[in-house]
Amino acid sequence: MDLSHATAVITGGNRGLGRHLAAQLTERGAKVYAAARRPETIDLPGVVPLLLDVTDEHSIHAAARIASDATILVNNAGIFTGATLVAGATDAIRREMETNFYGPLATTRAFAPVIAANGGGAILNILSVLSWAHPAAAGSYSASKAAAWALTDATREELAPHGITVSGLYVGYMDTDMAEGVPAEMKSDPAEVAAQALSGIESGLPEILADALTRQVKQALSAAPSMA
Repeated sequence: MDLSHATAVITGGNRGLGRHLAAQLTERGAKVYAAARRPETIDLPGVVPLLLDVTDEHSIHAAARIASDATILVNNAGIFTGATLVAGATDAIRREMETNFYGPLATTRAFAPVIAANGGGAILNILSVLSWAHPAAAGSYSASKAAAWALTDATREELAPHGITVSGLYVGYMDTDMAEGVPAEMKSDPAEVAAQALSGIESGLPEILADALTRQVKQALSAAPSMA
């Protein structure tokens, strides 16, 4: 896919990985709608701020009407509450699932017809190594990302006849606000991750594995489960 002629909508485009994706796409010549719940926080030159809350259907459909020229959707917005599945607050678990699974599902349903009407394009879901590894301490987040992994695979098959490729970006810790408390040596540079993601979209890769940890975990999926 030629990104220089693309029009992209990036949820959570005001900070972290989303901001890097917006900046790099703009540098490549693409038109970029940087979407956020508070579009006034978007300060990147050359992008179009767009009000979009992935937990609000009315907001999503309004954004799809505004960005009617979209050919790429990047489902980047997400949250991490730290809730465990048994002892964690049910409200936190629901909020994580609403944002990390139902959010990308709702935006995909709203924007897929737009992208198809514009001749096809791509959807990129920002996932996690925790789509595949499920530590108890991040049980809620892992469950939401595992669900988003299934969403990615199923919509890839469903949307292929409409000329839309669906890719998943899988990554461990990045140097963003969400991983503020993680030691620096364990975190990837989000600018490098963004570059890998865009290369993956260009090549139509179904899975983009952004770091060594993620590649190791993916390779180990066929191993026997631990008895610990």
